[in-house]
Amino acid sequence: MDWGKVIYIFFSLMSFTTTAGFIYDHNPINLYIAASVNIISTILKVGVRNLLAAELLASSLVADLHLLPAFFMLQFGNHMEGAIALAIGALIANAVSTSLVLIESAKTKEEF
Repeated sequence: MDWGKVIYIFFSLMSFTTTAGFIYDHNPINLYIAASVNIISTILKVGVRNLLAAELLASSLVADLHLLPAFFMLQFGNHMEGAIALAIGALIANAVSTSLVLIESAKTKEEF
């Protein structure tokens, strides 16, 4: 088992689920956790060299550029509706990223 790949996919899925958790609960702490986990996921995707590496990094950057403004909008502007709208955009970007990870995993042949 490739533990690097496990950690990489773990943070990708955590990005997706923590963003969904904020949309469900609207708690600023959930949004902070979602943005933090998504940034970690983006950092892990920087050094990846696989078939869909550019698409994975781009979708993760899109999610970052939705979650960070959403966090600042909520903290400094107290604008919950705007933060939720941006988080929905990040959720869509994370869904694309997760589907790309699944496609890339299906195309990769591993020896057992």
